[in-house]
Amino acid sequence: MSDEGNIITDLGLEAPAANGEDTMPTAGFIMQYVKDLSVENPNAPASFQWQDTPQIDVQFNIGAQNVGDGVHEVELKIVIKSVGQQGTAFLVDLVYAGLVGMRNMDEAHQHAFIYAEAPRILFPFARRVISDAVRDAGFAPLLLEPIDFNGLYLQQMAAQQAELEGQAPAGQA
Repeated sequence: MSDEGNIITDLGLEAPAANGEDTMPTAGFIMQYVKDLSVENPNAPASFQWQDTPQIDVQFNIGAQNVGDGVHEVELKIVIKSVGQQGTAFLVDLVYAGLVGMRNMDEAHQHAFIYAEAPRILFPFARRVISDAVRDAGFAPLLLEPIDFNGLYLQQMAAQQAELEGQAPAGQA
């Protein structure tokens, strides 16, 4: 029996303390909220008559900051611009945020949760806010496609690692 691995220690996690102390890694949302929302409809009412199909430009960014002991604010910033041949139909600028509590997690796991998992959880709620805002501006609701935050995170980490490995110290070629 001693040859069998312990799943908890094989994953690099500590087993719960014998005295019942909570030492298992945990992360979860405390709350989520609209931090900033701006909707512009600069060419109304003329824009409601436009017949051309607009170009929709969607930009997003993820930010985070430590706001207390084991608590981080994660921000999902989404900027959308709808432009047609005759001008701008609408602009939406949303910062949707959440407070994330984490404990007993190493820094690498915290980073992955903040920049991959938390945005994945926040996105459907931000998507609904955007859809409602565009509809309330007088246009058909805009339904954003799902975003693979985990895949993007892994790509970014691989690119950073490749960049570090490509920059060998002077004298090592």
